[in-house]
Amino acid sequence: MKLIDTDETVLIVTGTDIPAEMNDRPTAYQLKAEIDRQGGGRAFRLALVVSDSWYAEHRIFHLCPTVAVGGPGVNRVAAALAPELPVLYQRGESVFVQGSWDGERKRASLWGTDRDATREAVDTFVQGGLCGAFLARIWKN
Repeated sequence: MKLIDTDETVLIVTGTDIPAEMNDRPTAYQLKAEIDRQGGGRAFRLALVVSDSWYAEHRIFHLCPTVAVGGPGVNRVAAALAPELPVLYQRGESVFVQGSWDGERKRASLWGTDRDATREAVDTFVQGGLCGAFLARIWKN
């Protein structure tokens, strides 16, 4: 049975350490619920929440559209994406939404300087229409 489609299934990656698990994973599951809702129940049009350690160990899944939740200090995927992704939204020096989904690799990084700022970055991604734009590029029909 196939559980993931590397073209349509979105991976949401959080940090592995206890603070990231406690602070960012619940926010990641809120984003997952929104992505699943927008997927409309269609096969593979959903999100899976995984740790940065799991993501590093399973390189085939780097083909999946990916959203990092949590900052570069707690999420190795966010740390790798930070220098390469353009900033799409920034509030001061505490809330950041980065992303690029025009090319073959679809990537976003949503983070802040603390738990509340990261939650604000995710909320901005969803409520500001960026999540919808990201998914429209992935799910073409």
